[in-house]
Amino acid sequence: MRTIGVVSTSRADYSYYLPLLRAITEDPELRLHLLVSGMHLVPEFGLTVKAIEADGFPIAARIETLVASDTPEAIGKSMGLAVIGFAQAFAAFRPDVLVVLGDRFEMHAAGLAALPYKLPVAHIGGGDVTEGAIDESLRHSLTKLSHLHFVAGAEQQARILQMGEEPWRVFVTGELSLDVIHTTPRLSAEEMAARFGVQLDRPFLLATYHPVTLEYEKTGEQIAQFLAALDEIGMLVLFTAPNADTAGRLIATAIQEYVADHTGSRLVESLGAEGFYTCMSLAAAMAGNSSSGIIEAASFELPVINVGKRQCGRLRARNVIDCGDSRTEIVAALRQALKPEFRSSLRGLENPYGTGTATTQTIHQLKTIAIDDKLIRKRFMKHEPAFG
Repeated sequence: MRTIGVVSTSRADYSYYLPLLRAITEDPELRLHLLVSGMHLVPEFGLTVKAIEADGFPIAARIETLVASDTPEAIGKSMGLAVIGFAQAFAAFRPDVLVVLGDRFEMHAAGLAALPYKLPVAHIGGGDVTEGAIDESLRHSLTKLSHLHFVAGAEQQARILQMGEEPWRVFVTGELSLDVIHTTPRLSAEEMAARFGVQLDRPFLLATYHPVTLEYEKTGEQIAQFLAALDEIGMLVLFTAPNADTAGRLIATAIQEYVADHTGSRLVESLGAEGFYTCMSLAAAMAGNSSSGIIEAASFELPVINVGKRQCGRLRARNVIDCGDSRTEIVAALRQALKPEFRSSLRGLENPYGTGTATTQTIHQLKTIAIDDKLIRKRFMKHEPAFG
């Protein structure tokens, strides 16, 4: 039996992982070793470890990483704590393969801590680009720490090959989150009201806004402009909470103040996959700078306003309207997104991130790849650039 370690650090990656976690637990040849860290363990971010427990997945290790601040110094200290915590976890038990996802600093810490253990790392979601965030550097660094790569498409594959990775290590599977969309049931309006206290009986905007971590000193003005634009539009807004990034608490406080002054608008710390995808299926539009607006929203033919530079460089479908971070630009983009003819133009939209078959392909490779010296001993391969 092969043991698959999976690192989960937030509500977002846990939602993406769900079909993979289920597939591992249902496979008689695999055993799940789930390592929970980051925002999952903090009440301020919804203590979402409870959702994992409610779903019945056994938690093998809980790794505390976050300090009670979000300054650059605090984030740096959290990175160090995360490396120490994962190193201790691997000393207690070493899985056969470690799965990490995306670009969070806690994920990077797990990959770094795995290095001296010669622990094979399988990275989901490499090769993307987000030029406005420190995630860009973390993601590409995690690629070089990893031994297997499960990527969204040919563009991401080409970037990883340009980084010198051997072609046999890279698998184009599509985004894992799209599997979740196809397998997650939608909630009724009554269930949404009972679980989250939200009333979705009139048109609303779904808003997710995170710090632009390469511009963290501008966060106060950026969130003020975003909220001023929403106020001018005058619709009910359902906010999801920002990440534990530099200046994230400033955003959370500003949203709480907005909600207090706008009857009907709500901030929900964690909607879970069912709640979040229900909202995406019902919202008039989505606004903010979250990767979910870029990757998943296309599957719902949902208009998206992508604000500022956080997601700059990431592949997107034509449902995404990019705009600057001033109130005037955001209002103009929202008005365009809310036009009935724009929504109608998205009918039949194809999601460039895949069709929802990533789990099957990923599980096959995790089960069958040979865990040997060839896997661990990485070679740098020279490739001709696939694009400019």
